Amino acid sequence: MKDHPSTPLIGYAALSDAEAVARATAFRDEMGRRRTVREFSDRPVPRAVVEQALLTAGSAPSGANHQPWFFSVIESAEARARIRAAAEAEEKAFYETKAPPEWLEALAPLGTDPDKGFLEVAPVLIAIFAQKRGGPRPGDAKKNYYVTESVGIATGLLIAALHRAGLATLTHTPAPMSFLSEICGRPAEEKPFLLLVAGHPADDATVPLAALDKKPLDAIAAWI
Repeated sequence: MKDHPSTPLIGYAALSDAEAVARATAFRDEMGRRRTVREFSDRPVPRAVVEQALLTAGSAPSGANHQPWFFSVIESAEARARIRAAAEAEEKAFYETKAPPEWLEALAPLGTDPDKGFLEVAPVLIAIFAQKRGGPRPGDAKKNYYVTESVGIATGLLIAALHRAGLATLTHTPAPMSFLSEICGRPAEEKPFLLLVAGHPADDATVPLAALDKKPLDAIAAWI
């Protein structure tokens, strides 16, 4: 017996098995074309595209429905220059002194380096923050639950939504990322989770061959 307010479930269509497989396959094919990009065009992206993608992210499941995320969209040239300078400083230290040889060896086939010029070229930077406290309504200050898991799911939906809109993305995680809190003016109880770069790929953009090597189904799943 339900002892909480509820409403009828809507929005789910009864599909045949064939239609369900067709839809799942079509989505797999589309997401299979998604690529991480480091060479972006400066072609503007309509704000409405970003807004709709953020609303998609905001529909993600979360612990106790507290929605423990905040998305800061960085547009100003001054802020983007500051983010690039801070990110490159952290990345330079990572590559020169912090990263163990095994990690650098793993990164080598992808061609990454401390140069993060895309942070000033790509038209969309979204700093994603995880909130320790909050709640389902603005102004709530309750304890949040499963924060990392919830924000990770929301970020995945955001990437999928931007890809669906024809945009390329890059997940950027310089460590530490405390400079994002300062530049974006976010409170201390929020922790920077990830910096998402999005935009149209440059005409001459390339993808490392190593990035195309995806594990087959039998290596990532099992039926029990």
